[in-house]
Amino acid sequence: MKEGAAVFDPDRIEDLQFSTEKQIMDRKSARIKAVDLAIPIVAMANADGGYLAIGIEDDGTITGIDNYERNVNELLRVPYDYCIPSVQVDLKTIDVTNNNGNPDHVLRIQVFPNNKVVSNQADDVFLRVGDKSKRLNFEQRLQLVYAKGVKYFEDQPVANATINDLDLDFVSEYCKKIGYTKGDAKHYLRHNHDFVTLHGDNEVVSGAAILLFGTNPQRFFPRARIRFVRYEGKTAEVGDRMNVVKDVKFTGRILDQVREAVAFVKTQIREYTKLGEGAVFQTIPEFPEFCWTELIVNAAAHRDYSIGGTDIQIKMFDDHFTVESPGILPGLVRINNIREFHFSRNPKIVELLNEYDLVKEFGEGVDRVYRDMEEAGLPEPVYRQSEFMLYATLKNKNWGKEDTSWVATTHDATHDKKSLLDFCTVPRSRKEMMEYMGLSNRRYFWEHYLKPMLEDGSIRMTIPDKPRSKNQKYVKN
Repeated sequence: MKEGAAVFDPDRIEDLQFSTEKQIMDRKSARIKAVDLAIPIVAMANADGGYLAIGIEDDGTITGIDNYERNVNELLRVPYDYCIPSVQVDLKTIDVTNNNGNPDHVLRIQVFPNNKVVSNQADDVFLRVGDKSKRLNFEQRLQLVYAKGVKYFEDQPVANATINDLDLDFVSEYCKKIGYTKGDAKHYLRHNHDFVTLHGDNEVVSGAAILLFGTNPQRFFPRARIRFVRYEGKTAEVGDRMNVVKDVKFTGRILDQVREAVAFVKTQIREYTKLGEGAVFQTIPEFPEFCWTELIVNAAAHRDYSIGGTDIQIKMFDDHFTVESPGILPGLVRINNIREFHFSRNPKIVELLNEYDLVKEFGEGVDRVYRDMEEAGLPEPVYRQSEFMLYATLKNKNWGKEDTSWVATTHDATHDKKSLLDFCTVPRSRKEMMEYMGLSNRRYFWEHYLKPMLEDGSIRMTIPDKPRSKNQKYVKN
């Protein structure tokens, strides 16, 4: 799915009919045998769940289910009688007109991810990989057993947390978004995903509930945040040579963190101008937007929240962009198969981000990052991991041999100066201005912002005869 395309909606028959089959969606004829339908259901349950549209052929032709009532009744047994253990599903019939022009129905099966390894009646284990249901060999099956055997940290109860630590207004908003009508916000929390459960006489709240719906998640998870650091140069220096020019932290619920981080990083992405065909200048960003956004969203969705000593760090240099995420690759995902395999460490967090359209290409985003970087003429992304951290890096035109036909524009500084001018409609101190800009390096701020703006007359000193006064402030002319 290209940027700007509509997000896949499992409730729209057109999406079920025409969307490309993928990690979370497949079409099947109502004539399919129950034993064959078990394969994609098992595969999706072992991965991140998904949707099956029964009554739509592979080519999108709607043949419906009404003329296959006997077989459909057998298909309804598959999640319970053909899968070991049983798979949780949600069934919905959608009114359609079939290929003969007659009223008919399509059966939509939503498959939920299972925290145990699921097999079919023949004891075969499948995993959804792209648009295929891949049968796992013995070694892969053992790896999946190990990965599934560890409880999701997001499901663990949070000590001293109560339902009062959750923002019920936001939960209500989310219920409205997903079409939940069985009860109010508290009902949703107590009856879905074990967000709030009863242990003895006490209610306990899960980590996922705090991270997704908490009024102050950092009270319980202080480092569950995103930090952006921008460096002047190609490497991080320390001591007297420290070259940090921006250091901004994003806190709150995961959804808010991601939205704010993405919006801020967009203001930091530089643009390049190239003389193209017909002597016309082309202006493009240093990285395709999908690529850097995907790295940020993936970090928030898949980081190991049990690692409490560090946060997600976005580091921006003159020639590359790196996202550091706590936790190594989950499940069966390895560096050498990261384009093909997908496994969620935090399925509930992934589900919410998907509902808010932040997970753009479920299960296929990493592969698209590779493709978009190649199409932009940039080096392929680099993934590496240490004992407890995953590093994802994008390289721009300044990496290695420089392409002299490209010239960086001052999009970032220009954008920031306009914003700073709006901020200075009332007198501001240098400290206030730097905090507003997210800058920590006084020399950088003076050379790139304050001095040029004083020289071009866009701002002025409130005490011009005492430029070094501790009470000095600056205001827009």
